[in-house]
Amino acid sequence: MAAPVRIIFLGGLGEIGRNCMAVEQGEGDDRRILLIDCGLMFPDADMHGIDLVLPDFTYLRDNGERIVGCVATHGHEDHVGGLQYLLRDLSFPVFGSAVTLGLARNRIEEAGLLGKTDLVVVADGERRNIGPFDVEFIAVTHSVPHAHAIALHTPQGVVLHSGDFKLDLTPVDGRRTDLARLGALAAGPGIRLLMCDSTNAEEHGHAPSETSVGSVLRQLFIEHAGRRIVTASFASHLHRIQQICDAAVATGRKVATLGLSMKKNVRMGLELGVLRVPESSLIDIDDIDTHTPGEVCVISTGSQGEPMSALALLARGENKWVKVGEHDTVILSSHAIPGNEGNVNRVIDGLLRAGVEVVHSGVADVHATGHAQADEIKTYLNITRPEFYVPVHGEYRHMMANAKLGRLMGVPADHVLVCEDGDVLELSDDGLQLGGRVPAGYLYVDGIVGDVGQGVLRDRRVLAEEGVVVVVVTVDIETGKVLTGPEIITRGWVYAPEAEDLLDEACDRVADAVERALASGVRDVESLERDVRRAAGKFVNERTKRRPMIVPVVMEA
Repeated sequence: MAAPVRIIFLGGLGEIGRNCMAVEQGEGDDRRILLIDCGLMFPDADMHGIDLVLPDFTYLRDNGERIVGCVATHGHEDHVGGLQYLLRDLSFPVFGSAVTLGLARNRIEEAGLLGKTDLVVVADGERRNIGPFDVEFIAVTHSVPHAHAIALHTPQGVVLHSGDFKLDLTPVDGRRTDLARLGALAAGPGIRLLMCDSTNAEEHGHAPSETSVGSVLRQLFIEHAGRRIVTASFASHLHRIQQICDAAVATGRKVATLGLSMKKNVRMGLELGVLRVPESSLIDIDDIDTHTPGEVCVISTGSQGEPMSALALLARGENKWVKVGEHDTVILSSHAIPGNEGNVNRVIDGLLRAGVEVVHSGVADVHATGHAQADEIKTYLNITRPEFYVPVHGEYRHMMANAKLGRLMGVPADHVLVCEDGDVLELSDDGLQLGGRVPAGYLYVDGIVGDVGQGVLRDRRVLAEEGVVVVVVTVDIETGKVLTGPEIITRGWVYAPEAEDLLDEACDRVADAVERALASGVRDVESLERDVRRAAGKFVNERTKRRPMIVPVVMEA
């Protein structure tokens, strides 16, 4: 019997982001762990004050000595953005394409953790031994250059992770998803297990080619001749940036970058040869005012409306390099990530108020998704013909739609598994079964890792939605008398100067409760604070139907 292979999902299932899984191979004490991706997730609107959300690294920390490396499918933050946090506690090499590692390196270097890892560049089609793992890197097309699918040649057969992909037959760089190799694997050893991107599984048809955006951009540049053009896209979307630069150069414009990550990534793309822009067409953002508006194209970060991004500052008139007005056109060459729609709409409103003409994906085809749609996933399934199928990367509804595609394409229903974060799968001679659970909750980042837990976040929600009421009372424990107070201080519940009668009534209610408790012999401060909280909370709820945070403060004389 061959040793089983375990797959542990630490993030990315039932959500957009936090993509991270661990694969275990070997027997007994010799079992080793290989990570596939280690990403982050951006916070929801109700995660007050949270900067980022990470996978729960508890299992990895507990088994850190068994980790032999991490393979990164591509360079997006939701796949490599968590590395800088995990490397604080552990040390292991990271494998990926030059572009993937270039994007990951920026963050790791900022955190001062390059000494904790080796960044190992791999080529398309390369097959490399990482510990006991036989890993093959297969070229796929995505919205960031040089992405990979990962094929693990294990004792239990080939385990294939699709990575984020689309079947773009006319990509900007000519590098297509290597369907021939996928077909060869299926026809040769066969694919025992396929884990496939689910993001666009609900969308019918095929995703449009990235090159289709280029012709739209070029036409917009022609239509807006004489006006300064500011474009916004993901800083990692080097194919989109290439097409923007092509349109700018073709219409006689100089190109300047706005935003630190955009500047870094464009420099990296030029150094790696992924971007090709004439040196004479690049200018510094400080020099744009030396050219007429029709001679300038600015490529900016902030396509998701992040409050402190270059584009958001531009919309508020607070960007120190660029001021926009009625002679400017802003092209949002992106689509809002679910949850970011409000931020993007606010940026658009701010730009329109400044007199800017705004073009976005709702009015022109200035964006093409990087994820396969339903017909592409069906094609992928038809080529790979997996024995077992597990949808990954997406919200739960996306994964359910993907599972349906798997059954439609002939994978037996009992061989299609929809999993969740924390699930452990075991692939053995007997098949694929669920094999337990590991911790896989959210790890919130607020300045520093682990600074915020669920309790703190729950308190923040209450403060944001209901407010806070602080009740201060001073008692003489020996005599059992109330000396001063109660005094009520409130924020976010009622506006004190306009609610004096209500506050006076609340004070009377609390005073009665404290006096009754003292009269009955209660003398310890904790018990008195419970009585204060109970009385104040009941009054507030009865009179205003609200449940603010009640903070009792009982002081001894």
